[in-house]
Amino acid sequence: MISVVIPAHNESAVIGRLLTGLLSQAQPGEFDVIVVANGCTDDTAEVAQAFGPPVTVVSTPIPSKAAALRLGDARAAGFPRLYVDADIELRTEDARALARALAQPGILAVAPHRDLALDRRPLSVRWYYQFWQWLPVVQDGLFGRGVIGLTAEGKARLGEMPDILGDDLAASIAFAAHEKQVVRHASVRIHTPRTGADLIRRRIRSVTATTQVGAQNSAGATARTSRADLMAVVRAHPGMALRLPVFLGITAISRQRARRRIRSGDFTTWLRDESSRT
Repeated sequence: MISVVIPAHNESAVIGRLLTGLLSQAQPGEFDVIVVANGCTDDTAEVAQAFGPPVTVVSTPIPSKAAALRLGDARAAGFPRLYVDADIELRTEDARALARALAQPGILAVAPHRDLALDRRPLSVRWYYQFWQWLPVVQDGLFGRGVIGLTAEGKARLGEMPDILGDDLAASIAFAAHEKQVVRHASVRIHTPRTGADLIRRRIRSVTATTQVGAQNSAGATARTSRADLMAVVRAHPGMALRLPVFLGITAISRQRARRRIRSGDFTTWLRDESSRT
């Protein structure tokens, strides 16, 4: 049985999309899905509950992803265990591929390959992500994929989900390179922002999260992009040279705005991108 924990805060527009793809080819008893509706003011819980078994809905008035993950862990039947964001798409066969990867000796944590939805996005969003996806840390890290899978040993290593913005980054850096794997034949559909403003909101959150994780774990520095990384992308993919100024511009704006939040100690406000949920 594959346990799947899905924290969901006001995700009624997209939770059905995720559950439909995840369970479309599932066999009886194959999945144990826990949707934790946290702090919802919409009908997220009702939409998820309508799927019936194997979906269990847990509701809490506390709008906290970390708390939702802990509640989901408490109800999950076992391992392998997948932690899945409600706004992505993960198909049955991709979840199975992640579970198979976790059965390999020595592998404690896995994540799928990203399939970025970039159609009908403005040029700034398309070019940003087209460059971003080639960065070495983005290629190799488990973060930013909306899905992380763990074995029982991997979960014990990670412990309880921490109260931080970058839970996926914290999970990624908790494991050595030989203990984690990006499963290339498993794919997750990531819905990117539909506006430049929403992209910057996402990036501000990412910068803030990286700073918070780095303050708690020196390994967080490995998630930062260097000038050498940028030049390596351009050398390997010359067409990315045109996109580099857009990437740098959005990065500079995001870092500047994130610094205000970091200086004020605001590591709790979740800057949510609503455009990708339409």
